[in-house]
Amino acid sequence: MAGAYDPSLPAVPEWLNKGDNAWQLTAATLVGLQSMPGLVILYASIVKKKWAVNSAFMALYAFAAVLLCWVLLCYKMAFGDELLPFWGKGGPAFDQGYLKEQAKIPNSNVPAPYFPMATLVYFQFTFAAITTILVAGSVLGRMNIKAWMAFVPLWLIFSYTVGAYSIWGGGFLYQWGVIDYSGGYVIHLSSGVAGFVAAYWVGPRPKADRERFPPNNVLLMLAGAGLLWMGWSGFNGGAPYAANLTSSIAVLNTNLSAATSLLVWTTLDVIFFGKPSVIGAIQGMVTGLAGVTPGAGLIQTWAAIIVGIVSGTVPWASMMIIHKKSALLQKVDDTLAVFYTHAVAGLLGGIMTGLFAHPELCVLILPLPETNGAFYGRNGGKQLLKQLAGAAFIAVWNVVSTTIILLAIRVFIPLRMAEEELGIGDDAAHGEEAYALWGDGEKFDATRHVQQLREIKKLHILLMFMVLEVSPLFYDFSYSSFCYFLCVLFSL
Repeated sequence: MAGAYDPSLPAVPEWLNKGDNAWQLTAATLVGLQSMPGLVILYASIVKKKWAVNSAFMALYAFAAVLLCWVLLCYKMAFGDELLPFWGKGGPAFDQGYLKEQAKIPNSNVPAPYFPMATLVYFQFTFAAITTILVAGSVLGRMNIKAWMAFVPLWLIFSYTVGAYSIWGGGFLYQWGVIDYSGGYVIHLSSGVAGFVAAYWVGPRPKADRERFPPNNVLLMLAGAGLLWMGWSGFNGGAPYAANLTSSIAVLNTNLSAATSLLVWTTLDVIFFGKPSVIGAIQGMVTGLAGVTPGAGLIQTWAAIIVGIVSGTVPWASMMIIHKKSALLQKVDDTLAVFYTHAVAGLLGGIMTGLFAHPELCVLILPLPETNGAFYGRNGGKQLLKQLAGAAFIAVWNVVSTTIILLAIRVFIPLRMAEEELGIGDDAAHGEEAYALWGDGEKFDATRHVQQLREIKKLHILLMFMVLEVSPLFYDFSYSSFCYFLCVLFSL
């Protein structure tokens, strides 16, 4: 085994930095764990019981489908040679000769990382996968699973790759100087806008589900959220493509912003609603993570606290106040409020990066000269305008592309499940259920559950007669009487 570390071996070329490669693969695994099993668990537990299987499967399917599409076509569309100023030339990324080469992004000025292309392809896949899964959060509880299966590869090809190439792959927004350190625009703004548009075209959940949609397992929900939070260290820590100063600063800023936002959101819940909410705490955590992502390695730590405060306040107000006053926002049924927790937070993060990007931190990773936020002067106002323009492009592109994709799918496959299937849930969509129990998390109501009560009483009465018939054969009459008493008691 010691020979495996021999630098003279073909598997250890001179350009390979084992530390960077190890960290990049670790970061990729952490981001992958955010989706599998993080969002699978979170989606399965945060919805009503009848949608647990369907919600988990939507995430599971997207993770697998994106990986196959990524290596067949989409990686090079996002990080390959230029086809258009906003799109790369698609092509396969599975040739062993290509994957063994030193990683590089052809149209980017970022120095070549010291690890192989195989590492970069997989690392960027995990970002593409989680973005697509986030879109699913807006349409849980009613989208036709077959329509979702068609939507995933189409959205990856025609929407995600455009944003990724434009900002990260050397496209026109990158060349212009728009900053998106690790996905505030490419991932969060795009998924939030696309999810909102998809929710509009798919239509709302049934009225009963919109009015009451309790999580079926709060503890599992917290477990999924915990994986999401901890995985973000790889999400933002892996963005510099090296185990360096920037990655360390990014990890610290990421966790600090998340904690601050969670506490701010929880405090607002207590002030306005009288008690803290677990779902609210998770939403605050997510907004803090999404908000810091555009500038995690480029802002000072005190600025990360400010990002957390803003990310915990503005999305909360947009969800709890503006949403309730807007007819349009209420018409669109965004199941998990992805628009507020990701699009709004990602946009805020991009703007705050335009304010707080520190010139000494920017020079550590950005190849563009004299890049800094408006707070530090020296043409920083121009950077803020670039951030706004970049956000506008990503938002408009996702509105248009997502709409066209869904309208095209609708020609062949209904976007929405049939009404009778919506009343059933998982069993209608998959022939499977998460729990072998009746009920859907709602409180007991005899007027609604009378049929279930009748079935249970029939079983109790049948059990009572079985005991009465069998017990005299083995025990005396007094024991039979006792059994009779228990059966009558349980049948009430």
